[in-house]
Amino acid sequence: MPIVQQGSINTTALIVPDLYVQIVPPQVTLLNGVPTNVIGMVGTAQWGPVNSPTIIGNMAMYAQAFGAVQNRKYDMGTAVAAAVINGANNFRCVRATDGTDVAATAVVQSTCLTLTGKYTGTLGNTIVATLAQGSAAGTWKVTVAAPTLAPEVFDNIGSGLSGNALWVAIAAAINIGTSVQRGPSQIVVAAAGAGVAAPVAASFTLAGGTDGATTITGTVLIGQDTIPRKGMYALRNQGVSVGVLVDCDDSTTWANQVAFGLSEGIYMIGVGPAGDTIANAVSAKATAGIDNYAFKLLFGDWIYFLDTANGVTRLISPQGFVAGLLGNLSPEQSSLNKQLYGVVGTQKSNANQTYSSAELQALAQAGIDVVTNPVPGGSYFGCRIGHNSSSNALTQGDNYTRMTNYIAATINAGMGKYVGRLQSVTVRAQAAATLSNFLSSMEQQGMIGAVNGGPAYSVQIDANNNPMNRVALGYMQADVKVIYLSVIEKFLVNVEGSQATVIRTSTSNQ
Repeated sequence: MPIVQQGSINTTALIVPDLYVQIVPPQVTLLNGVPTNVIGMVGTAQWGPVNSPTIIGNMAMYAQAFGAVQNRKYDMGTAVAAAVINGANNFRCVRATDGTDVAATAVVQSTCLTLTGKYTGTLGNTIVATLAQGSAAGTWKVTVAAPTLAPEVFDNIGSGLSGNALWVAIAAAINIGTSVQRGPSQIVVAAAGAGVAAPVAASFTLAGGTDGATTITGTVLIGQDTIPRKGMYALRNQGVSVGVLVDCDDSTTWANQVAFGLSEGIYMIGVGPAGDTIANAVSAKATAGIDNYAFKLLFGDWIYFLDTANGVTRLISPQGFVAGLLGNLSPEQSSLNKQLYGVVGTQKSNANQTYSSAELQALAQAGIDVVTNPVPGGSYFGCRIGHNSSSNALTQGDNYTRMTNYIAATINAGMGKYVGRLQSVTVRAQAAATLSNFLSSMEQQGMIGAVNGGPAYSVQIDANNNPMNRVALGYMQADVKVIYLSVIEKFLVNVEGSQATVIRTSTSNQ
């Protein structure tokens, strides 16, 4: 009396009389949408892995992984801080360097032990390693600490050892750990030398670490798309929804960002140089040849930001603020008229200037967004246009980019299970139901819909779009149409008033 999974036996060729129980999997498969709150950041830092995407959820996690916010251009921590203020809480951070980054080091008792920072960067210059008597008699203890990093204690090392063997044991404790609870150091790497001198209790500060952030360019932030990937390309296959090359105001990178955004389904947020003019911005965009929904270009009216880590108010790119807002919004929403938090002022507002209708029109026509105060909703800072860089009226909204990427990524993540199955009426119906259930959920949540009535979506998988000549070649085609909800950009109110105005009312028989 075998129990088998459906499809694992040939039910038309059974020989032995018996009871055969087949486990039939659920006939309707459900799709759960992919996350749309993942923000990819590429910039410099004073610590941490280089060109390696790291999951960050808040500023405390950032400090542990990459050190403190730095008062300089291209600083990744600054952009993350601006995004966090606006509700972002899911980042993939990639540290970029110009190749001159160096790890800090310290030599302990001449040739006995060398300590090197696990990562390059100036944070390594604050690492202090303390050598002291261990808790157990005849042992030694090493404590490694640095600002923003959790201190590490390696205790009871080298019982019964002396000379070079003791230094080898100390290095092993740091590199391998001393127990399940005290694993290898995440701050330093140790190398035992040839020294045989007995340890002397003392503290040693590492030195010589550099960030590799002095000659950062747009090319460095873009990186390379060959393995090992660097810069922007390290964000491939990371599930990123919104992408930022921090403070990258180099217009020659925009085309590459567009191509990457299209290939990965990422909404790339670009920016013009600080203090830019509208004429120059319009010209730069036209020269770059970017007219595409995958890229949002922000005008170079940079933002004054209160940097509490460094105790200064400084000028930073608007990218972090806008990326944080978008990452915190549902994908059908637009950045238009939504309040941005943490903005002390912009270059324009601090000069007591406001944008004229003609200036805003020039930016909107060019496909360039800008942070202003006021916005239509009131006297607060927000995105004034809510557009990407496309000139197509049907694809230029933030909502088009994010909804299209969201739907495509969700289908891509969940519909592959039908590949390899036999195409039948039943399988077609199952695939159609999977897609319809996902879209129905979106409609129920108010993410899509036909405001004037009618269906919000359609899914077709039948003989009409799957002729036999295609089926015979292994194709199954689904045609999906979805109606996005429109973002109100122009609200027209007609007002008629005079002493002679007539208001007509109608009555009906009861």
